[in-house]
Amino acid sequence: MQSNVRSQGWIGDTPARSDGPAKVAGTARYIADIAFPNAIDASVVRSHVPRGRILGIDFDPNFDWSDVTIITAKDVPCNEIAEIECDQPALADDQVRHVYEPIVLLACEDKTKLQRAVQRVHVRIEQLPALLNVDDSLACNPLVLGKDNVMCSYRVVLGDAKAEIERAEVVVRGMYEVGHQEQMYIEPQGCVAYWDDAGLHVVGSMQCPYYVEKALAHALRLERSRIDVTQSVTGGAFGGKEEYPSVVAVHVALLSKKAGRPVRMIYERQEDVQATTKRHPARVTVEAGCDRDGTLRGIAVDILMDAGAYVTMTPVVLSRGVLHACGAYRWPTALVQSKAVITNTPPNGAFRGFGAPQTIFAVERHMDRMAEAIGMEPMAFRQKNLLGIGATMPTGQVLNGSVGVQECVQRALEKSDYLRKKSTLGKANSPAGATKVRGVGASVFLHGAGFTGSGEDRLKGAVELDLLKDGHVRVRSSSTDMGQGTETVFRQIAAQAAGVPFENVSVATPSTAHVPDSGPTVASRTVMIVGSIVESAAKELGERVRNEQQQHGGSFAEASNRLLEREGTVVVHRRYAHPAGVKFDDATYTGTAYPAYAWACDIAEVEVDLDTFEIDVVGFWSAVDVGRAIHPVLCRGQLDGGALQSIGWALCEEVQWKDGHILNPRMTTYIVPTALDAPPFMTDLVEEPYTFGPGGAKGIGELPMDGGAPALAAAIEHATGIAFNRIPMTPERLFDAWNESQRERR
Repeated sequence: MQSNVRSQGWIGDTPARSDGPAKVAGTARYIADIAFPNAIDASVVRSHVPRGRILGIDFDPNFDWSDVTIITAKDVPCNEIAEIECDQPALADDQVRHVYEPIVLLACEDKTKLQRAVQRVHVRIEQLPALLNVDDSLACNPLVLGKDNVMCSYRVVLGDAKAEIERAEVVVRGMYEVGHQEQMYIEPQGCVAYWDDAGLHVVGSMQCPYYVEKALAHALRLERSRIDVTQSVTGGAFGGKEEYPSVVAVHVALLSKKAGRPVRMIYERQEDVQATTKRHPARVTVEAGCDRDGTLRGIAVDILMDAGAYVTMTPVVLSRGVLHACGAYRWPTALVQSKAVITNTPPNGAFRGFGAPQTIFAVERHMDRMAEAIGMEPMAFRQKNLLGIGATMPTGQVLNGSVGVQECVQRALEKSDYLRKKSTLGKANSPAGATKVRGVGASVFLHGAGFTGSGEDRLKGAVELDLLKDGHVRVRSSSTDMGQGTETVFRQIAAQAAGVPFENVSVATPSTAHVPDSGPTVASRTVMIVGSIVESAAKELGERVRNEQQQHGGSFAEASNRLLEREGTVVVHRRYAHPAGVKFDDATYTGTAYPAYAWACDIAEVEVDLDTFEIDVVGFWSAVDVGRAIHPVLCRGQLDGGALQSIGWALCEEVQWKDGHILNPRMTTYIVPTALDAPPFMTDLVEEPYTFGPGGAKGIGELPMDGGAPALAAAIEHATGIAFNRIPMTPERLFDAWNESQRERR
């Protein structure tokens, strides 16, 4: 059987990725590469203050505006960007709430003239006091922004955690902070819009075509049947192209309608960094108690996130942060409280991990502190308290399958030689006068796959599979490939379920005019959720053809052609529904938050230069329970890429602010790790199948973002003796902390 699977390119095999040849050859056409006849370019005039009242807009009378298309708020039929809430205007009208907020749109055939035109628009703004951080927002009169500054809040309660912590033999308190993070996808934001007799067409770099369609219909007061949104080849997203392309799409659609020509808007890198959403900064306070033998008793977590100026994805980011705040551990009692507050900074939004990296950093660092307090080795302390089959989570969810965390920990410890390194490396084992010291650290973590709670029930994502000539199959869904390999794994899933070769399956380009709404390509849901209905639909399609074979003979291809000749079209439609027993109460935040979790253990080894305070990650080991690896090479690629992104967040990525302005909006000043900075990754796939995933697969796209930062903080602490509860851990911060520790020592 294994040889048959190998020959077919089915689940578990590693066929060449579908988008590989075009990308390697340079023939893949990103949005900036696509020629639209008669298209003109567009740009945005933005606010220059973080908060203020718009007094007027002046267009230089000495400038020739005759061939420049101009759009202001008064030209927008419904001046709202439809997301979770409709609080964000397409163009600011009477007030601005952050620097870089769009106020005027311009389009012109001459790109040089367009750049000059932007400089000839003067927006008169009465500047008002701004709230530039969470402390400002919490301290101010809540009417400063015209509404309560607390945007949203959630609470999870399991037993009486406060009372149990008070009774515990050991109580540890700590505060942990993480900052913004820029997605820094390779390809910036970009869309093109044009109109014809059928209606509006938008093509762009995006994750969620149906999100964009919804926003266009709302802002333009246009029937959704007259809108076609198509994803172009997309050069990375990481959440940054979940909600923000709706803004770009509305802008180009408005300009194109007025200009009567296609309009193209491609952001330059600086504008992309300045204006688009980022990871939510967070401050997490943890109080927890345990017995001296390491048995956990209770945990109380308080989460404060900076939402920025508008809602975007904040409620669901905060929600996921709350649901992951207690980590991968058995807490008999738990209390998690949270809130996200409004500030006069660009709105924060979706980013890989979606709130979980912020809270898992806190709980993992706190587990290290608790282990230190009772004199127990940190990984032994974790192993004593890991969740397992039958364990109850803080929402009351009982884990009843696919929990491979124990095996992940065991494999990571063995492959990394963690215990030996823990006893032989570190500050205590470094020779006097050493200029370089090594340390090792670990983290254990989980990530829920699929929309939180009842989200998938409300969404009811759908796919359709078409039978084509000669036994070929086409998958139609709105799930997008942004480089993660969706097209390839969907072909594998469909091929195996239908019983056809991998080469006989194709995947349609996501276009709202031609594919059903499968839901957004987010939340570690594409393979596990959408893939499961691809599998179900393909199985039915294959069975229909084989029934035809049994009745009338011939090959699979011949039977397919007979079906098509008789019926005209053969289409199987499938819609997702949660397995029986998966229920969540959004009002009380109790029940099954996610139908399945992926689990992992990360171990990092670092070398710290005590002259320059540079931190070199010399080794990184991950053992990850993926359920089932559909395509092991792509699976490892996702895990390694996510881990490197987590390393960047932990060590070097820092958005620097002054008076609401970003000071480092370029790739030369906002430092992300490159291939030269990547450590050797040793990634071990653990397969504890999830019964309802395709072939047993679970979602793993976000998981690797969660564990790298706390593992690195633990390794740096082992090497230097300095405990970091805040990231990024830059050389400058390590230098300051080292000097402080030396002064205290003297």
